[in-house]
Amino acid sequence: MAFVDEVTVFARGGRGGNGSASILREPYNPRGGPDGGDGGSGGDVVFEVSSGARDLSWLADHPHVRAPSGGPGGKRGRTGAAGEDLVIRVPDGTRIEDEAGLLADLVGEGARVVVARGGRGGRGNAALATQRERVPRSAEAGEAGEERRLSVELRTVADLGLVGLPNAGKSTLLSELTAAHPKIADYPFTTLSPNLGVAGEDERLVVADVPGLVEGAHEGRGLGHRFLRHVSRCRALVLVVDLSSPDPAADLEIVRAELGAYDPALPSRPSIVVGAKVDIAPNVDAQAVLGGGALSVSAVTGEGMDRLLERLSALARQAEAVAEDRTAYVVLRPARPRFTVTREGERFRVVGRGVERWVSETDLEDPMKVERLQRRLVKEGVERKLVSAGARRGDEVVIGNVAFEFIPEGEPDGTA
Repeated sequence: MAFVDEVTVFARGGRGGNGSASILREPYNPRGGPDGGDGGSGGDVVFEVSSGARDLSWLADHPHVRAPSGGPGGKRGRTGAAGEDLVIRVPDGTRIEDEAGLLADLVGEGARVVVARGGRGGRGNAALATQRERVPRSAEAGEAGEERRLSVELRTVADLGLVGLPNAGKSTLLSELTAAHPKIADYPFTTLSPNLGVAGEDERLVVADVPGLVEGAHEGRGLGHRFLRHVSRCRALVLVVDLSSPDPAADLEIVRAELGAYDPALPSRPSIVVGAKVDIAPNVDAQAVLGGGALSVSAVTGEGMDRLLERLSALARQAEAVAEDRTAYVVLRPARPRFTVTREGERFRVVGRGVERWVSETDLEDPMKVERLQRRLVKEGVERKLVSAGARRGDEVVIGNVAFEFIPEGEPDGTA
């Protein structure tokens, strides 16, 4: 399968198990009372960094991920089994966003984030018994798990990034510096996804071959945004220029300009300039054309490769000394509202895990329980929110799968 570094995922936590409405029945104990246990909580959907994951292809094949639900409660106070967490292995450098913005930036082996939480298990009737209602005949239903639409992208993490125009010789350099075997051909955009390799023996360096940039890449030309985001993860940059091109100096300026336009901090990152393909441009002086410190190399003949490896090791040490530690970043947001009220044409809809659960567990044929439900909704502030949203007496209000006629508290025949 092709390298995948961008995918949309629909994640859903497991549903909580229903509580049990059981009555203890045993010989010589006619009033055993309620003994229904609670339902188990639903499993969470978790993303975790694993070295075994190379890209996001698994998620591309499985865009809908759902954690297992919790088990129902049982008689004699037995609690239902909790749903197992669904742990999805993702590569180092995975960035996750939802509708509200950045959710997590996972860097480092074992970094993890819960992207969709499982629902709470419903309480059994043993837990619902009160002084006023000693033998509840019903139990709570389990809550639904969180549902989220996620935008997941990979930003390759590497010590050194080989950056340059298409066909500058980056892939050939990577194949000589490391054991990687990238695709190499004599046409532009041979490389369409980053290739990683490990260089050095005593000092191991992770080197990334970033797909070629073109002028206007920071505006998205030539898939520039998809390629440049991988550059942002590299601690140091190796600017590769084809010495056999008509104007190597202009090529170098294009690369530097595109890096700066995408992220102003990139040009100040530790870097070196490498003039590649000196074997077919032997008369070009790299330092005279590309500036002092530039190296001339040929991955085909091996000229300058030993010196390049020494410079790369020194560059990596320099970058490590000034770079910030790579750590996972997880956004902690304020708790979501307990409920929301929206207008849908001529009716109003109330959405909230708590209020929907109260409605689902209420016996609407029992006037006393309906009255109790209304008191709970008023105390929660649902009536006040409905009035502020424009609801008037007689309007239709939908909570969960149940429709009510809105009659404010204090007026006759009120239900919600």
